[in-house]
Amino acid sequence: MSAPRIAIADAARHAGETVQIAGWLYNLRKSGKIVFPIVRDGTGMMQCVAVKSALPEALFETIKDLTQESSIMVTGKIRAEQRAIGGFEMDVEDLEVVQRVPESDPYPITPKEHGVEFLMDHRHLWLRSQRQHAIIRVRHEVIRAVRDYFDSHGFTLVDTPIFTPAACEGTTTLFEVNYFEDSKAYLTQSGQLYNEATAMAFGKVYTFGPTFRAEKSKTRRHLTEFWMVEPEMAYATLEDVKQLAEDMLVFVAGRVLENKRAELKVLERDVAKLEAIKAPFPRMSYDEAVKILQSKGSEIQWGGDFGGTDETLLSQDFDRPLMVDGYPSAVKAFYMAPDPARSEIALGVDVLAPEGYGEIIGGGQRIHDMDLLLRRIAEQKLPPEAFDWYIDLRKYGSVPHGGFGMGIERCVAWLCGLEHIRETIAFPRMLYRLKP
Repeated sequence: MSAPRIAIADAARHAGETVQIAGWLYNLRKSGKIVFPIVRDGTGMMQCVAVKSALPEALFETIKDLTQESSIMVTGKIRAEQRAIGGFEMDVEDLEVVQRVPESDPYPITPKEHGVEFLMDHRHLWLRSQRQHAIIRVRHEVIRAVRDYFDSHGFTLVDTPIFTPAACEGTTTLFEVNYFEDSKAYLTQSGQLYNEATAMAFGKVYTFGPTFRAEKSKTRRHLTEFWMVEPEMAYATLEDVKQLAEDMLVFVAGRVLENKRAELKVLERDVAKLEAIKAPFPRMSYDEAVKILQSKGSEIQWGGDFGGTDETLLSQDFDRPLMVDGYPSAVKAFYMAPDPARSEIALGVDVLAPEGYGEIIGGGQRIHDMDLLLRRIAEQKLPPEAFDWYIDLRKYGSVPHGGFGMGIERCVAWLCGLEHIRETIAFPRMLYRLKP
């Protein structure tokens, strides 16, 4: 009877048993008549111990000559070993080579230092490294936490189109696509407008999917394809939106700390900084923010939008996300509701992450008055026929409503303490990066 196959992550449950693990050779250490193949299987890593005297000579030679990233199935007995990776080792009894990487064309990513461009060109292989593995696992936890939060707080997931007939913020940063019969469509930059329709049907909704921005940006915070979660609530004010953003971020950070400490350790992340992510978050108005920035040497003037440096200057005094509201309407999207007390400012909020990670959430209250919406569409020179269905929402049972968008990659970069956003998604799309 063959040994049962297990995942390395489950090794503790099989101590003293003979089992099989299927994976890839991460590294190989040799010490005379003992060889130590380190195997990874996607769930973890395990050091195996192959002793020459305990194995057929041909098998021992096969193990001794294994090459990095060869695919193998190893059979042996699991035993506890505190000094080993993960606290367990396997005494090798048998090993089957599924595919041996040829020595004439060895695995290109070695323990030596490689440049970023080389690693990005080999992204399909770079993902196998411990660091990249840790980042993608944290990303997975962030996504699970986001879904769990909304699913347990009365929100309904409603998927929105990726092909859209018009833009929610103009077409200058959209990818244009040839649609049928010579018509044009755009890849979505947000599901928000459709979210407003579904919120009027379901009350509280969220969409979660890929979004696309054709900004010719080369900063460490931008991708051209990224994933965004966007909740929307009927009968909601700006204050409701702020509260939701705060609660969700605290929940997500808590889940990462609870379930991914091993990955954070691989990334050498200072978990004390994540433990500080507690409610309430500090808040300030745009007016206050401009004064603070000017006192710190920024040349920002009232009416201008904040750049990355401005966001860093604002958030550096806080150990948790900072909420800034009351931005000028002129720098916000056409659908953002104006403040009834000051029509020149919008009922919007940006949530700025600490440690220089900038805006991770942007949202606010939407215009629910039809006449005002029509004026805004005209002012922005947007095609009204593309928004006829959106205008209908203000005709048939309009109510105050609001929501926000959070880019998953920026959130992951912040929680992992990464220098660049390109490592937060398996295959990043950037201005000059479309491969692999």
